[in-house]
Amino acid sequence: MLQSPSYSIIQADLALSYRTRVKICGITSLADALDAVSLGADALGFVFYQPSPRAVDINTAQAIILALPPFVSAVGLFVDATPEYVRDVLATVPLSQLQFHGDESAEYCRQFGKQWFKALRMQPDNDIHAKIAEYPDASAILLDAWHPQLKGGTGETFDWRHWPASQKPLILAGGLTPENVSEAIHLTQPYAVDVSGGVEASKGIKQFTLLQAFMAGVNAA
Repeated sequence: MLQSPSYSIIQADLALSYRTRVKICGITSLADALDAVSLGADALGFVFYQPSPRAVDINTAQAIILALPPFVSAVGLFVDATPEYVRDVLATVPLSQLQFHGDESAEYCRQFGKQWFKALRMQPDNDIHAKIAEYPDASAILLDAWHPQLKGGTGETFDWRHWPASQKPLILAGGLTPENVSEAIHLTQPYAVDVSGGVEASKGIKQFTLLQAFMAGVNAA
């Protein structure tokens, strides 16, 4: 008679099969999107923040996302946008999730009826556990490097030794490259990693060999 595997065995099997998810952010062309997906990216990020050099317009984002294969998440990144602008984007662009990268409150983030996650910057002397607790219904929290002027895309890392423990899925961002992503994953054990500038030939233009090397670093970890 066959017996069901014990809970501890199931847990061990899950641990062995776990892999770090990957989001490639700042996608501005279909070619880059398809390259990222072909290499195993789980999610693609589209920046709806005009000051960013990686900003994409609504029609371009729509065309790229409609051409993607199934099982790839399209994430819209917003920075302190008006609710009207977010709704305008959602009316045209088939986004899977929303990423809020400014000073948005939880009340603001939840109003759009979409799964969302919140980016928090690892500011020195900031109580990151208290900040995470401010967003109880976020699907995940993205932790990024802090810069006094920039909201993201700094190209800088933070001290990974300060990675917090949390019951909520945590996404690691900030200065990740093919050279350091494996070490970063070993130190933090994140649910996912998020990269933009570290896989670019120039701002907003991804480079296939860097994407390939980044994914190899993730898989090695």
